[in-house]
Amino acid sequence: MQKLTGRVWASFLVIGLIGQFAWTIENMYFNVFLYNTISTDPDYIAAMVAASAIVASITTLMVGAFSDRLGRRKVFIVVGNLLWGASLFAFGFVRVDLVASMFPYADAVATAAILVVILDCVMTFFGSSSNDAGFNAYVTDTTSPENRGRAESVLSILPLVSMLIIFGVFDPLTRNGQWQLFFSIFGAAVSVSGILAIFLVKEKRRTPSSSTFFRDILYGFSPSVVRANKGLYIALSTFCLFSIAVQVYMPFFIIYMQNYLKFDNYAIALGIVLIAASAASVVAGRFIDRIGKLRFLIPAAGVMIAGLIALYFTRAFVPVILSGIVMMSGYMILTATLSAMIRDFTPVEKAGHFQGIRMVFAVLLPMVIGPAVGSFAIKNSADTYTDLGVVKHVPTPSIFLASALVLLTILVPIGIMMRRARQEKAK
Repeated sequence: MQKLTGRVWASFLVIGLIGQFAWTIENMYFNVFLYNTISTDPDYIAAMVAASAIVASITTLMVGAFSDRLGRRKVFIVVGNLLWGASLFAFGFVRVDLVASMFPYADAVATAAILVVILDCVMTFFGSSSNDAGFNAYVTDTTSPENRGRAESVLSILPLVSMLIIFGVFDPLTRNGQWQLFFSIFGAAVSVSGILAIFLVKEKRRTPSSSTFFRDILYGFSPSVVRANKGLYIALSTFCLFSIAVQVYMPFFIIYMQNYLKFDNYAIALGIVLIAASAASVVAGRFIDRIGKLRFLIPAAGVMIAGLIALYFTRAFVPVILSGIVMMSGYMILTATLSAMIRDFTPVEKAGHFQGIRMVFAVLLPMVIGPAVGSFAIKNSADTYTDLGVVKHVPTPSIFLASALVLLTILVPIGIMMRRARQEKAK
């Protein structure tokens, strides 16, 4: 078993957390930024999420294979974070009035929305190079099956810690329209984490891949590789369905609380939910490795579905908080358990190759399908309002019911994994 030293934990926590700041902003605040300052059309949000997912997956496929080919992770983490932060900083300069002055004959709103989508794709390229291809492969390289449940239970709460910090400390900047300052702060933080990675990341010496680069990129799509790693692809399929369910509501979550529930103090509600769910994930992490990852899946999914259904029916502040705690606790435990299973099934010598495949299942398909389902649910509800003669759509509780229905589909691959486990045990 590989020992997780203090330096390794420091690299996980510092680089992981600051990277999650950037992903939180991209996954939640870019949507709010687009909705509040440019256009309320949910199709723009769905298009931005989908385009970003495509770029993330292609980038991780190529950079992950390239990192295996070089036998290096650190350079991608360092350089990627420096440029990731710079691209995040640039978002503060996108405004409809500025676009109108630069392109007087174009539709300023549509042009600004397209510019946001393009800039999001640029940011995603650098973020995926650093975090998805470099950092995730580094975590796989550094951990072992005996300690991955514990490591993943900690890593899985970083997105929630990130949200908690942003909601609790920096959300007032967004509500006051200080988007440039908001993006500047976190752009600087991500770039600084690239410098810190120089000192924190100590990568193992690895033998560079000797195969061709093109073959490395397509490696995980080969039928023979799929047959040789059936457990990995079933686990990835489970994570895919789970992530689609999450993406049905996640891009619209803050907008829902602001514009449907009319919670002025939604940051407090989110903070309570995130703290409670993080605690539940850490407690569960102590038992995931001991009891068995597969045993945790159905109970965790049941908890998340119960929370989603409760969110569909609740409107008042306290019931929404309680429902959110249930939903997010199930979400966190599912994330930690499935992530650890995927790492267990991933061949260590091909960790970089499979980061791109993981992105296809965990990001590309979910972020193309999920937001489209959420947008469909929103547009087919009766909740709209008119502002200056323009009909605007408001996210409704239907996004939680749609998410719960999608999440039920994970029972199919879980059943397949359980049957395989029984067959293996019987041998």
